[in-house]
Amino acid sequence: MRWIEPAPLRSPPPLPDLHPLVGLTLIRRGITTAPAARAFLSPVHYSPTPAIELPGLSAAADRLEAAIRAHEPICVWGDFDVDGQTATAVLVSALQTLRADVTYHIPVRARESHGVNLPFIMEIIERGAKLILTCDTGITAHQAVDYARAHGVEMVITDHHDLPETLPQAAVVVNPKMLPEGHPLSTLSGAGVAYKLAEALLEAGNEKRETSSSSANHHSLPVTRDSFLDLVALGLVADLAILRADARYLVQKGLQVLRSTERLGLKVMMEMAQLTPSHLSEEHIGFALAPRLNALGRLSDANPAVELLTTHDPIRARLLATQLEGLNAQRQLLTRQVTLAAEAQLRAEPSLLGLPIIVLSHPAWPGGVIGIAASHLVERYHRPVILFSAPADEPARGSARSIEGVNITAAIAAQQDMLLNYGGHPMAAGLSLEAEMLPAFRKAIAQTVAGMIGGVEIEPTLEIDGWFELTDLDLALSENIEQLAPFGPGNKKLILATHNLTLMGIAEIGRNKEHLKLAVEDEHGVTQTVLWWNGSGEELPGLITGEGSKFDLAYTLRASDFRGVRQVSLEFVDLRLIEEKPVRITKPKIEIIDYRNAEDPRNILASLSLQPATIIWAEGEDRKAVGGVDRNGLEPANALAIWTTPPGSAELRWVLEKVKPEKIHLFAINPSTDEPKAFLERLTGLVKFAINKRGGSVTLAELAAATAQREATVRLGLEWLSAGGYFDLRIEGQQLHFTEQTNPANSYLQQELFIALKGLLAETAAYRAFLSRADHDAIILSSN
Repeated sequence: MRWIEPAPLRSPPPLPDLHPLVGLTLIRRGITTAPAARAFLSPVHYSPTPAIELPGLSAAADRLEAAIRAHEPICVWGDFDVDGQTATAVLVSALQTLRADVTYHIPVRARESHGVNLPFIMEIIERGAKLILTCDTGITAHQAVDYARAHGVEMVITDHHDLPETLPQAAVVVNPKMLPEGHPLSTLSGAGVAYKLAEALLEAGNEKRETSSSSANHHSLPVTRDSFLDLVALGLVADLAILRADARYLVQKGLQVLRSTERLGLKVMMEMAQLTPSHLSEEHIGFALAPRLNALGRLSDANPAVELLTTHDPIRARLLATQLEGLNAQRQLLTRQVTLAAEAQLRAEPSLLGLPIIVLSHPAWPGGVIGIAASHLVERYHRPVILFSAPADEPARGSARSIEGVNITAAIAAQQDMLLNYGGHPMAAGLSLEAEMLPAFRKAIAQTVAGMIGGVEIEPTLEIDGWFELTDLDLALSENIEQLAPFGPGNKKLILATHNLTLMGIAEIGRNKEHLKLAVEDEHGVTQTVLWWNGSGEELPGLITGEGSKFDLAYTLRASDFRGVRQVSLEFVDLRLIEEKPVRITKPKIEIIDYRNAEDPRNILASLSLQPATIIWAEGEDRKAVGGVDRNGLEPANALAIWTTPPGSAELRWVLEKVKPEKIHLFAINPSTDEPKAFLERLTGLVKFAINKRGGSVTLAELAAATAQREATVRLGLEWLSAGGYFDLRIEGQQLHFTEQTNPANSYLQQELFIALKGLLAETAAYRAFLSRADHDAIILSSN
C-alpha cells in the first residue's frame, strides 16, 4: 500500500481556537468559512432542510392523512436490513401516534428476497390493506404496484435507491434521488426519508389539534419527531449513507438521543454488547448494534426487530435481544467459516490470485453472509471479490464487493447475457446465474475488470492526515478529533501515523481470538497498545518482538471505555517497514491425522488408547463408551485424539492450549445432541441425577461436557427447564443449585427461551458441520 503524505496548507483555520489538525482537516474537506465550520461541527448551528423539499412528500403526507381520517387499513412494507427495520419502526410508530389502523410487513430474506414481491403483496391485500406504504424499498416494484391498482389498493412509495428508467405508477413516489446532486436531502437513507415523512405527519397532526376546539379528551401527542432520531441514526449509519448536510445533522442529533434513549430494546442491546451509552458513537452503531440487528435479516425473520425497537415490555425486550445475540454469534461464526473456506480455495488454487478479480463459489456457503465475507477478502487482497452460494440443482447467487476505481455493477452488467438477474451500485452488487456458467463468468468478468484498470494492477493508497509522537496521543487529542465526528462516507476517519516503532509483543484477543493486540515502542522507550481488529492470521512481515525491526505505523485514534475508565484507543490501519529483520513470527505446526471418514473408527481408537502418550477427548454419552476424558479432565500430552466433534471454536482452542499436542488424531464423531429435543432430554436427565444423587449441586462445566455443548447453550437450556416448572435454579458463578419447583410454570417465557435455544444449537450444529468437512489448515485456523 502506498502512503500519501499530508499536503502542506497555509490557509488560516476557519475558526479560532481549533486544534491545528482539526483546522487543517476542515480546510482539506472544503470547509473554509466560519459559518460552514460551525454548522459542520455542531448541529446547533445547522439549519435542517424542510421536509417538503423532498419531491412527493407533501402528497404522501396528504394521502396518509386521508387514510387516517377514513380509517383505511394501512400496511407499512419495509426491508430486512437495519435501514429498513428502523424506517419501518419510525413510520409505524408515527402512524400509531396519529391513531391510524396500521400493520407492517418486512420480507423474510430466505423466502421473499429484496423488494415488494407479488405473491406476498397479494396476501397483504387479501388481509384487507387499502393503502400500502413502502420504506427503503419499492422504487422498482412496477408489477406489485400494477397489481395493487387493479385491485383498488393504492401504494405510496418511499425509497432512496437508484431510480429506474420509468417509475412505478404509484399514488405517490418519494425518493431523494429525484433531487439535484448536492441538495441537502439527497443522501438520506430509507430511515431518513421515513423520518422526514413522519416529521410532516406529526407537524400536521399537532397543527390540527391546536386549531381544533378544546375538549377534555384532547391531549398532546405522545411522541415528538425528535424521539425517532435514535432510530434514524441507526439506519443512516448502518446503510453507509454519505454523511453530509441533513444526513450528517440527523446522525449528530440521533446520537445525542441514542445516548439517553428510553427504548427498552436498545437499552438491553447496549447492555448485552457492553457499551457505555453516554459515550456512544457511530462506530458503536456500525460495529456493535447494526450487526446484531442485521443478523435477523440475514439469517432469520427481521419482523421482530420492529417490536424490539418499539416495545414497552422489559421482559419482551430482553428476550428479543437475547435472540439477537444468538443470531449475531451465528452470523459471526458463519462469516468466519466462509472466509476461511474461501482463503483455503485460494491456497489450493493460487493462480486465482493472478486475476484482477476474485470469483469463488461453494454449495454450502450461506447466502446471508457471503457479502460480509467478500468484504473481508477485499480488505485483505485489495481487489474486487464475488462469492457465490451454489447449492446443488439451484442457481448460484452471488454477492460482490469492490474497490475504488472498479464499478463492479458495470462489470457485472457487461456479462448480462450469462445472468439471471443482477443489481447494485459501483461498490457492491448482487447477482445470480446458472451454476454451470460460473467458469465462463469468471473468465469474462476478469477480462472486463482488466480493461477497466487498463491492465495495470490497482495500487491501494493510504492518505495520512498527520504525523504524531506516541507522547502526543492522549485524551485531549482524541477529544479534539471527535469534534469532526460522526465519521463515515463523505467524512472519513483521520489516519494518523508515527515513525520508527518497534514491535514489543502480540496477544490474541476476542471470543474466538480473531483480533490482535500489539504492543509498540518508540525510540524514547514510550509504549502504546494498538488494536488490530480481525488481525488474527495476518502476517507481520519482517517483524519480531524485541529484535529491533523498525516500522512506521498508521492508525486511527479515538477514546474508549475500559472497565469504566476513559482512555485512548489506537486501531491498526497499516505498517511500513523501515529496517527489516529476516525473522518471522511462526506457530509450531501440529500434525493432523484424519480419521473422519474411516470405516471402523472404534478399532482405530482402541489401538491409539494403548499408546501412553495419547489422550482421548470424548464427551456426552460417548465418553464412557470409548474410555475418553472430557474437557475438564484433559492434561498435557504429545498426542490428542478428538473423538467428539467440539461444540465451538472457543472450546477447541481451549483444549489445544491445555493439551498442547504435537499430533492430533481427528475422528470428529457428532454426538447427535444438537437437536433441541435430544439436547433437552439429555439435560433433563442430568439435572434429575444431580437432584437425586448429588444434593442438587453440579457445575456448569460438568453439564457442558456431559451434553457435549457450550456453556452458554447449557445455561439457556436450564433457564428453559426452569421456566417450564421442572425445578428452581440458583446460579453462583460456575456452581449450579437445583431444588424442587416452587414457582408456577411460565409457558410464554419458555416458548421465547426455546427460540433462542434453537439458535444456539443451530450455531453449534453449523460449526460441527464445518469441522466435519474442513481441511486441516482451516481446522487449526478456526481455533486461533
